[in-house]
Amino acid sequence: MVTEWLPWRTAMERALYGERGFYRRERPADHFRTSVHASPRFAAAVARLLTDVDASLGRPSRLDLVDIGAGSGALLTNVRDHAAPDLRDRLHLTAVEIAPRPPDLPGVTWRPDLPASFTGLAIANEWLDNVPLDVVERTPDGVRTMLVDPASGAERPGPEPSAEDRAWLDRWWPLAEPGDRAEVGRPRCAAWGTVVRRLSRGLAIAVDYAHTRTSRPPYGTLAGYRDGSTVPAVPDGSCDVTAHVALDACAVEGERAGATATVLTTQRTALRALGLTGARPPLDLAHRDPRAYVAALCHAGEDAELTDPSGLGGFTWLA
Repeated sequence: MVTEWLPWRTAMERALYGERGFYRRERPADHFRTSVHASPRFAAAVARLLTDVDASLGRPSRLDLVDIGAGSGALLTNVRDHAAPDLRDRLHLTAVEIAPRPPDLPGVTWRPDLPASFTGLAIANEWLDNVPLDVVERTPDGVRTMLVDPASGAERPGPEPSAEDRAWLDRWWPLAEPGDRAEVGRPRCAAWGTVVRRLSRGLAIAVDYAHTRTSRPPYGTLAGYRDGSTVPAVPDGSCDVTAHVALDACAVEGERAGATATVLTTQRTALRALGLTGARPPLDLAHRDPRAYVAALCHAGEDAELTDPSGLGGFTWLA
């Protein structure tokens, strides 16, 4: 049997998005818990943000909400349900997703690529971490692009990185010692730059697990997920293959693409600013209105999960 050694970027592309790729067959909610599926309170917060964007744009006759890596489209429909009637009437929903369109999803444009131009809010929740990328390692012979056997996940050193990848590494993820590894985030920077260029007016947000230049993990973050569990990152199409995102590098690329302002913050900070405080209701509400008390208590618990700094609240928002 002949082993096919591939760069990680090629192997990930096939495993995730090829003809029988993971994301052409599977829905994220079946394999890992995202903020969208944790609670409809996440959509309520996005709806508040969308209302602010709408006001800042002067309430245009058409307002786009573009969900990149939309999965089942649940975020779009949940945001629409939380929107005020006037905004809802002007709202145009677009799901950017390669998986087949789910049944019973009225009022949503389903497409495999970004619209050429749009005005409003783009949100990429846990999308950039699945943009395929190469993995490099500093070996005794210098930095090498790692090759992987898609069937087993076994690796071996390959050629030197391209000049473009070396330039990215020198700026964003320099490797000091033999054995140090990096995930070359240049394709993700390019993907984010494309989002910003397609946005005529409005706001673009990426939400992901991330790291910055001062806190890069020395051995990388490549991981696999299947059925709610972490599994070895074998790019054979049987599992999600992911790596954390260098969002600080993406932020700079977004500015090059035309972003006039950039903010990096935690999900905890962002959602608290949008009203998800996690505050428990006062006890006297239980006597005055037991149903309202139970509902508020449920909301507090859901807010706590979405803003937990050791969980979903530790995600980074790039806006």
